Amino acid sequence: MSFKTQIQKRRTFGIISHPDAGKTTLTEKLLLFGGAIQEAGAVKSNKIKKSATSDFMEIERQRGISVATSVLAFLYKDKKINILDTPGHKDFAEDTFRTLTAVDSVIVVIDVAKGVEEQTEKLVEVCRMRKIPIIVFINKLDREGKDAFDLLDELELKLGLSVTPLSFPIGMGYDFMGIYNIYEKNINLFSGDSKKNIEDTIAFNDLGNPQLETIIGSEAAKTLRDNLELAQGVYPSFSKEKYLEGNQQPVFFGSALNNFGVRELLDCFVEIAPSPRAKLAEERLVDAFEPNMTGFVFKIHANMDPKHRDRLAFIKIVSGTFERNRPYLHVRHGKKLKFSSPNAFFAEKKEIVDISYPGDIVGLHDTGNFKIGDTLTEGESLHYKGIPSFSPEHFRYINNADPMKAKQLNKGIDQLMDEGVAQLFTLEINNRKVIGTVGALQFEVIQYRLEHEYGAKCTYENFPVHKACWIDPRNSKSEEFMEFRRVKQKFLAKDKRGQEVFLADSQFSLQMTQQKYPSVKLHFTSEFE
Repeated sequence: MSFKTQIQKRRTFGIISHPDAGKTTLTEKLLLFGGAIQEAGAVKSNKIKKSATSDFMEIERQRGISVATSVLAFLYKDKKINILDTPGHKDFAEDTFRTLTAVDSVIVVIDVAKGVEEQTEKLVEVCRMRKIPIIVFINKLDREGKDAFDLLDELELKLGLSVTPLSFPIGMGYDFMGIYNIYEKNINLFSGDSKKNIEDTIAFNDLGNPQLETIIGSEAAKTLRDNLELAQGVYPSFSKEKYLEGNQQPVFFGSALNNFGVRELLDCFVEIAPSPRAKLAEERLVDAFEPNMTGFVFKIHANMDPKHRDRLAFIKIVSGTFERNRPYLHVRHGKKLKFSSPNAFFAEKKEIVDISYPGDIVGLHDTGNFKIGDTLTEGESLHYKGIPSFSPEHFRYINNADPMKAKQLNKGIDQLMDEGVAQLFTLEINNRKVIGTVGALQFEVIQYRLEHEYGAKCTYENFPVHKACWIDPRNSKSEEFMEFRRVKQKFLAKDKRGQEVFLADSQFSLQMTQQKYPSVKLHFTSEFE
């Protein structure tokens, strides 16, 4: 199979949503339809049910939530599908933001009862900013929820999307009878039996056909006809070009838990979703079809296998082919590296691959060479943009609770910070270590993983900081800058990369600092021009 055909076969996408919208359940069902697993696991943690394939960390199984992005791959209709299942919980949003740099399209999952929620708004904003094509899946139709038109309005108003429904529900909750698939022009009847994998599908081109009454009853038939007429009048017809440009978002309805509407979503997805797209580096735009290999690290995961203490760097291949045992340039270090056992993923199951193509996610065993954002090439000096560190919102001093395990604690903190779980700041005045996270739950995850994966114990102490601001070093020789450093000395720290950071103790203090020292430029992400 030619290089070009291999690229066109690939579909790499992320699934994003607010927590509990059913994202991980949808991932399971996509794997089920793709024939990748035999039985889908329920996500809620309880002893009888299997845990979800994509939630493989011990702490995820205990909590019933996803705390790390997992990578899953399978074949469906001759297409190679790479799914990145992301955490929905806002405390792990940074992992999700970084993952969005590695996908070519996304599926946004919305809960029919709750509609658009806060976390969804933030994630969709990032997708729109990067013009990532979006498909919306409105989930849990077997429960009572909002009216379909109200939900479509909400998607347009709250998320700023331009939607077009490609399927439409017949009833909802107790009255849920099925879905009319506008894209394929057929009706899928819902039996309500969750053990049944595939529902009945009846081809139905003409909604005026009186047979519709026989199938779903006269009242439901009238409502469906009225709804579809209204939908066709209000929403534009689907345009694949507009979808790929990020200017139109198709919407599907279904119930992932009951396997309902998932196959329709998958069938349409493999047909319309983009194959690997060109990616912008600081130097130039890199096309997927270029022969030379380039790729970047978007995630690092320590201890995927606790028995072996291994650490994997996840690399998204942007162009060319990545081959086993071939030397590639690590751009930041300026040295060539070879990889004897690059892995492809199926959640925590890994297999060694000889060759990977653009769009694929490859796991490389890492002894500490990689950081998030690092680039691998065949010799060209390229730097892929868009993997910043965001300003954390929670800060605590981290203390060693077992003096005999200082070495393990330092190693654990070092590796977990490289993973991007949280950020480490070292105060300039006394070298005390401060951990900053996007959400408070991260502190528990760090404590748990330090103890169970590194054998080190830590305690936390509150550290009253409002925001971390990266200091632009360009005016560092000016008198105003020197004065700022002298006055704010106890609030200055270095991040893990040695960049200087101002830890503002309140919103007021931050505003006063900006007014008093206008030439000192402060940034809320670690990447700035």
